Formats: sequence, C-alpha cells, structure tokens
Amino acid sequence: MANSHTSQSRKIEQAAAMARERFAGLGVDVDSALETLSGLAISLHCWQGDDVAGFEKSGAELGGGLAVTGNYPGKARNAAELRGDLNLAFSLIPGKHRLNLHAMYGEFGGKKIDRDEVAPEHFKEWISWAREQGIGLDFNPTFFAHAKAADGFTLAHPKKEVRKFWIEHGVRSREIGAAMGKALGSPCVTNFWIPDGYKDAPANRRAPRERLVESLDTIFRKNISPKLNLDAVEPKLFGIGSESYVVGSHEFYLGYAITRQKLLCLDAGHFHPTESIADKISSVLQYLPSILLHVSRGVRWDSDHVVTLTDDLLAIAREVAGYPKRVHIGLDYFDASINRVAAWVIGARNMLRALLAALLEPGAMLRRFEAEGDFTSRLALMEEIKSLPVGAVWDYHCLAQEAPVGAEWLSDVKKYEKNILAARV
Repeated sequence: MANSHTSQSRKIEQAAAMARERFAGLGVDVDSALETLSGLAISLHCWQGDDVAGFEKSGAELGGGLAVTGNYPGKARNAAELRGDLNLAFSLIPGKHRLNLHAMYGEFGGKKIDRDEVAPEHFKEWISWAREQGIGLDFNPTFFAHAKAADGFTLAHPKKEVRKFWIEHGVRSREIGAAMGKALGSPCVTNFWIPDGYKDAPANRRAPRERLVESLDTIFRKNISPKLNLDAVEPKLFGIGSESYVVGSHEFYLGYAITRQKLLCLDAGHFHPTESIADKISSVLQYLPSILLHVSRGVRWDSDHVVTLTDDLLAIAREVAGYPKRVHIGLDYFDASINRVAAWVIGARNMLRALLAALLEPGAMLRRFEAEGDFTSRLALMEEIKSLPVGAVWDYHCLAQEAPVGAEWLSDVKKYEKNILAARV
C-alpha cells in the first residue's frame, strides 16, 4: 500500500513538473501562484451542516424568504456534532480556512436567551474549538427565524420597539465578532443581512430605507478596531415574500458602505440570474478598501446550490486574483439533498480550484495584448488557457497540503457517514 502511495505521489510530482514548464513558457510562475493560493482562506458556513436550524430550540419557522430542500439523513443536531462534521470537512480541503457562524448557533445551556441578550460567552466553545484548529471565525447576526421577524421586517420595521430589539441584537453581534477577533488574533468579518421587504409594490419606498439608515448608524455607533472586527452589509435583489421591494437593495448598501466605509458583501445569488458579481468586484474596490464575497450558485434564482466549477465561478476568481488581500471569501448555500459534509468539501475545493486557475493565467501577456490593441491575440490566448494543465498543479497542491487528491476524499466522507452520521435520527 505504501509503495502504491509513493508511486502515485511520484506521478503527481512528475505531472506538476511538466505543467510548470508549460506555464513558465507563458511567463507564469507556478510556485508563486501556489504561495498566493495557500494564503487565501475560505470561510465555510456553519448553516450547511444542519439546514439552517441553529441551537436556540425556539420552534420558530425559518422565515426570511429562506428555504432548505431535501431530507438526506445525518444532519448535525447540536454544536458538538456540527464541530465534528466540520473537523472532517476541514481535513479534506487543502489549506487553512475559517468558519462563518450565525448568532442562532450559540450554545445557551438550555436557557432561553433572546437575540437581544446574546453575548460572547455563548460562543466560548466555538472560540476554543477554533483556537485548537488554528482557524479564524466570522459572524452574522440572525435577523430571521424569530417571532419579531415574522412579518418580514426587522431593522426597518415601522414599530420603534421592534427596531430597538433588532438594533440591540446588531450591537451585541459586533461585540461577539470583536471578542472572536481578539481571542483568535484574526479580524472577524461580521456581516449584516436582513430580510426586510414587501411581497407587493409598496406605497412608500422611502420610509423603510430612512429607518434602516437610522438603525444601522445606531448599531455601528461604537467604534471597534478593524484588527478585531470588520463590519459588512449585504444587499439582495428579491426574496420569497419580498419579490417587489427589498429595503436593503444593492444601491442602498453600496451607498451606505461607501459613505460609512463598511465592507460590501456581494452574494453570487443576490442579483438578477443573468447578472454576474464578477464585474462588480473591481468597480466596488475603487471606493472601498475591501469587500466580502458570499459564493453560491443560483439556479434560476437565489436557490443556494452547492458551488460547482462553472464559468461564473472562474470569472469571480479572476477578479479576486487581482485583489488577493482585499477580498474576504465565504461560502453560502444549503443543500439537504446530499451529504452535508460533502457539500462543504465540494464547494470549498471548487472555489480553491477556480482561484488556482485564475492565478495560473498568463495575466501579464493578456494585459500586454490588450494594451497594444491586439484583441485577436487576446481572444486566442484566452481560449488556449482553457486547456492548460491546471489539474496537474491542483493535484500537486493537494498533495503538498496533505489533503486528498482527486476524489479520494469521498471515501472518507462515506466512511464517516456509515460510522457517525447513520446513527443520527
């Protein structure tokens, strides 16, 4: 068995050596690309592991226009199980990454802790686990699955007492993010998405947005060091129950992020189905120091399918490759029709493969053709790029990072499913 593994490793290294020569002929330094890739962290989303259920045990419906489909067995029922599932997922993804938590995933010791009472102490086990793993944490206040969000409004709610409740939740969420950043020595990105909107055309589009500005300004009033916490705001085109009007539209949050210098979160599923977020990245980064990406795959709408290696994903990766230090990358989807650990691994590995493909493109040569007006050569080379041996370099990266090569990881997931997940009912 050892000889077989050694033989496979030798073949991978030989294929990578040949790929290096091919890329070097185009002016691409493979080792430099791999070094850059190794420094990029993907933030896995905790909500894939339990179908966005959380651990509050409140009995409230998911709401917020969110829907999880499928009933594949083995979803995590508590934080310990979720952490165990994540341990396996992280071990099968090359590199060192992060975890993105929602406020509803705190550990409350069986007590009824409402959203306006949530505190860093409710995430101490998550922080300890992240420290053991050597990873950073990101955070999200949870503005859904709650009685005070049942009518579709939170921070833009017409009732002041409801807004006050959600404002306090937002304030406390930033404090939790800062505590995570301080404990782990890595800034926590705390992202704000709210479901507020109308199913049908409103008579007053202005008032909810004025209330949202006021609520957000109140939440962000306290200055928190960016070394501890980074605030992000997330727009959306529409949602189930908010098809005609979303308070926090792209234009709203773009203006808010620029004027308040917050991160703008661009979610791949939050725009028109034919609209790619790739083109937005360099545009927004002309005015903001950094942004957050939520990488998903919408099928006809914001359906949050597992990320696959599509042209859209490659286009996003090309833009990110130009700003490797200014873009925070997180996954955001929930699929209950397949093994949930596999969903994390497939999505993260595809995001990384797309980034590697982008980093291996002969950008200098393409830019030179473009600057010279030689668009014929630019197009020809762009097409030839598609058959370059990126796969050989990816296999080598996995080998070097002591992660499974190819589909080898699937056997570990299947074994885990048989031994661990099958016992969950």
